[in-house]
Amino acid sequence: MVFADLFFIYFFMPLCLLIYFVAHSIPARNVVLLVFSLIFYAWGEPVWVVMLIAYSFLNFMTGKVIGRAKTQKTKKCALALAIGVDIGVLALFKYSGFLVENVNALLHVSIPVPDIKLPIGISFYTFQTLSYSIDCYWGKVKVQKHFHKFLLYVSMFPQLIAGPIVRYSTIAEEIDNRHTNLRDISEGFSRIILGIGKKVIIANSLNTVVTSVFGTAENGYSGVGTVSVLAAWGGAAMVALWYYFDFSGYSDIAIGLGRIFGFHFDENFRYPFICKSITEFWQRWHISLGTFFRDYLLYVPIFGKRRKYGGLFLVWFCTGLWHGASWNFVIWGLYYGLFVFIEMKLGKKRYKNWNPVFAHIYTKLVIILGFGIFYFEDFGALGKFFKALVGANGNAFSSVVTRKIYLANIFLIIAAVLLVTPIIPKIKELAARSAGKYYLVRSAGVLLNAGILIISSLLLLNTTNNPFLYFRF
Repeated sequence: MVFADLFFIYFFMPLCLLIYFVAHSIPARNVVLLVFSLIFYAWGEPVWVVMLIAYSFLNFMTGKVIGRAKTQKTKKCALALAIGVDIGVLALFKYSGFLVENVNALLHVSIPVPDIKLPIGISFYTFQTLSYSIDCYWGKVKVQKHFHKFLLYVSMFPQLIAGPIVRYSTIAEEIDNRHTNLRDISEGFSRIILGIGKKVIIANSLNTVVTSVFGTAENGYSGVGTVSVLAAWGGAAMVALWYYFDFSGYSDIAIGLGRIFGFHFDENFRYPFICKSITEFWQRWHISLGTFFRDYLLYVPIFGKRRKYGGLFLVWFCTGLWHGASWNFVIWGLYYGLFVFIEMKLGKKRYKNWNPVFAHIYTKLVIILGFGIFYFEDFGALGKFFKALVGANGNAFSSVVTRKIYLANIFLIIAAVLLVTPIIPKIKELAARSAGKYYLVRSAGVLLNAGILIISSLLLLNTTNNPFLYFRF
């Protein structure tokens, strides 16, 4: 089941909320939320819900062992088991085919490549269970004594499929003690509608522009070999915007739903495109993933010692690989890691002296090129993309066809560029200062939300399958 679906918006979510708020006690509401979460995950693929429950039970039990252990050795063994199973299962489903393909290519053998279907959301809930086990070992969180509460944490449907990666420490207290007021409900619904609008109105439309310019993986990225120089750079910029609106839209829906249920998830995006450095970009983009690797991987001893730069490149290698079993993702991760490394060597003081205009141009060019790398999973197409950027494919600097594509979508592009800046919060801030116009501002907000929801619903009428991009990660 997906959020950007009429069934979810007008049946599943209202039914869940109705039963949830009819149940007055927190234990009863936890049961309601758990049941609906398991139904949500099992929708269409019920076999994977069994694995989710078993996965959760193993991590729950290893957490209890860590909490009760009297010796450090026992704790380490329990943690090693949890990490080994979590990483092992993720590697089996997500990377086994990739590994065999590379072994075949390197050794010139023909080992059958396993075709294992990836359970939806496994990359996200694996990192949640990992963070719980490690935090229990470090003594940062209290061990959860009740399995149904731990299962609720792992399977909670607002963030189960595509994040944000919610740590147990963030919601541990709210599992047993939380409340929802009218402001929570109002702001929660506004956030949900904003997320749906980002996905359905903007991200899906940007997807159409990108595929018109570059083509898709299914058709071999048919457009990349002939696309003009301007269209290649513009197409990569559209990829960056597309991924932002798609993924941040999902995060908005997840955070909004959590708010209505009384949970306060951390922000996952903070207007990343206003950054003045690549380091700042990654402090604003997919924050839950970046902080996970920072806290659990950056300072891992390499060959017996903590190595500052070795840990840095290990983080960025894993960041790339986490996104998919393809070398372009690894290159993408190391590419960003290289710029973070350069900025570290320059130092904060020296970097602050850069001209702000130059800093913005530098970061946007790096980001645009980075998302071009991200989009092309085929190395042949990626090579053509790099050549297209400088006209090395024999392609023209500009072309009539691509100009028509961009001109036909000019209002979409302008809206997308404006909305990646904090323009809406600024408008709200200015409106909040006009105390005498409070009700006018509130009414305008309600009308805007209604308009976004109506337009999104009309667009979804002709859509049978509308998954978010990060479902496949």
